Amino acid sequence: MSSVRKTETIPEWKQEEVDELVEFIDSYQSVGIVGVAGIPSRQLQAMRRELHGSAAVRMSRNTLTNRALEEVDDGVEALTEYVAGQVALVGTNDNPFGLFKQLEASKTPAPINAGEVTPNDIVIPEGDTGVDPGPFVGELQTVGASARIMDGSIKVTEDSTVLEEGEVVDDDLANVLVELGIEPKEVGLDLKAVYSEGVLFEPDELEIDVDEYRADVQSAAAAARNLSVNAAYPTAATAGTLLAKASGEAKSVGLFAEIESPDVVPDLIGKADAQLRALASQIDDEEALPEELQGVEAAPATEPAADDAEEEQADEDTEDAEETDDADDADDDDGDGGDGLGAMFG
Repeated sequence: MSSVRKTETIPEWKQEEVDELVEFIDSYQSVGIVGVAGIPSRQLQAMRRELHGSAAVRMSRNTLTNRALEEVDDGVEALTEYVAGQVALVGTNDNPFGLFKQLEASKTPAPINAGEVTPNDIVIPEGDTGVDPGPFVGELQTVGASARIMDGSIKVTEDSTVLEEGEVVDDDLANVLVELGIEPKEVGLDLKAVYSEGVLFEPDELEIDVDEYRADVQSAAAAARNLSVNAAYPTAATAGTLLAKASGEAKSVGLFAEIESPDVVPDLIGKADAQLRALASQIDDEEALPEELQGVEAAPATEPAADDAEEEQADEDTEDAEETDDADDADDDDGDGGDGLGAMFG
């Protein structure tokens, strides 16, 4: 007896809906699942308008959403694991980190109802409630707040934690919070997961401090440049610094060995000029000195700063342009220092 092959058929309207969902998924570089439970219809519409131009939200039945994800395949079917409860598809051409940040920023405070689980500790703050003396002071005390009548008003005398995270809100507390205008929860599109460029991201992987992350990247880049310079490993980012460092080291050798190279002569003259002035300042009898050196005070030492420049380049990871400018400035300063001796023997 031959087996009978059965094929699943679905109504035409469902297939059309799946086709539209497939088209939606294919239209964006990043596609995710967001929770929409507990969001009032009007607030949800406002959120969708706020996302317009950067992201889009598409709601449908979970079974049809799963079918569309599986039809697209290409890895995005991994999102079916997160299709549970009241959820919707979200699509964007932004990166997942940008999407997560935008969704978090769009969340707004909202009152919490009796029977709901609080997502965080509920604290009634110290201060005047603005409520006239009456039964409300007893309601506050019933829910665990430190309250009393003072100066013709009901006041909370200290910050009072009336419910801890994960506990269920009862009717009494819900009424008190409404009276005080306290909205202890946030309502918004809750990102469950997002698939982008072959990678599935969950919220805890997307919740990063952008400024701290940027600082870490900059620190790592600076350390890499520093290592490249110290190891004399040329790259596009460090070639200029290495050349400036080599130039400074070569000049130091030339000065130490008193090599009369065109690049070193101005520095040698400056050094000799400083030594001559220092010697002249030690002679008490000015008449024993040439007229040009009478009354001359010792000039500050003009030893080359090449070694210091090298340390700054390697340890402080200065920019290429700054290193080159510093080296040029050092040359100019040393060259100017030799004018006195050059003029004497010119």
